[in-house]
Amino acid sequence: MALIKRHKGNFLEDFRVGQVFRHKVGKTITEGLYNAFTEYDMTTNPLHKNRRYAEAYGFSGLVVTPGLVMNIVFSQSVEDISENARANLEYINMRFGAPVYIGDTIEVTSTVLGVKPSGREPDRGVAHVQTTGRNQKQEVVLTYERKVQVWKRDVRADVQGGTVDSIPHVPCDLQLPAYDGRRAYEELAHLTSNDTYFEDFTPGDLIEHSRGRVVTTEHVALTAMLDNTSQVHCNQYLIDLQPEKYLGGQLVVYGGIPFNLCLGLSCPDIADNSLGDIIYPSGRHTAPVFAGDTVFASTEIRGTRDYPSRPDLGIVAATVRGHKFVRKDGRFDKVEIFYLEREIAVKRRSHYSRG
Repeated sequence: MALIKRHKGNFLEDFRVGQVFRHKVGKTITEGLYNAFTEYDMTTNPLHKNRRYAEAYGFSGLVVTPGLVMNIVFSQSVEDISENARANLEYINMRFGAPVYIGDTIEVTSTVLGVKPSGREPDRGVAHVQTTGRNQKQEVVLTYERKVQVWKRDVRADVQGGTVDSIPHVPCDLQLPAYDGRRAYEELAHLTSNDTYFEDFTPGDLIEHSRGRVVTTEHVALTAMLDNTSQVHCNQYLIDLQPEKYLGGQLVVYGGIPFNLCLGLSCPDIADNSLGDIIYPSGRHTAPVFAGDTVFASTEIRGTRDYPSRPDLGIVAATVRGHKFVRKDGRFDKVEIFYLEREIAVKRRSHYSRG
């Protein structure tokens, strides 16, 4: 009888520029998964809470939140891309496409755009990938790039660095139901806040969102629900063996959880009257989150503009920042944990409300 020790996931030396991964398994969105994340992130947009409202706007049912869409697509890529990662460094050009509903099945592919060994730390480097999620109709629901810091399996290993000549173009534009003047939208206007229409946003405003949410050890279960297998989020024994190797010497909360939380915490003031997120040009985690931290958020309005061919909508460009408070020398210091540039499609009061 043989003792076989299997290892999952790729290390830096395993990546090749241009390599394409068709990630295993796929994920069908169940009511349980949907409810767990929609309730946890404290979103208030009725598209995610009220089937009657969503269908009145022309959607096929409850719409999966952008944070959950992102988490499902991201997590499907973890085993191949970042199971052996130290940190996720950056999100780039994250674009949303077809709406996602309960019962949809998402399958994911990734292309390696670049590999770069660290010039200072011989045990690690950066992999740059493009990841795309498609539903059962082969419609693109999300595509984005990310850069992730990955450990080497062997510090002495030769890494084939480089970048692709050009980034593959993945067609992906937000798909929304058409505006229909025969629908009595104003009869449902009481279900959203009256101060979150397009007309209410002024460039330069900074909105401090009032709610916070503590992250408890339930983050381990939430990460598992997504099939995210990165060991730094669930394997305390691994960290205890080499605590100096890992951030804080403890389990790090999977970044998709504060990502999702910041979107939810900002929703009552920013996205209550949104019909969808369009694009996240850039985002990054600026500090780790651990169990026991409470996440807060703020949003800066960077600009507003018309939505092409949709006089009923406008586009709000914003910067979302997440933060926590850390006790130091008898006081609490504010620590930024998350940064995200965001553009969303927001209803105009002139078309959707009598007020």
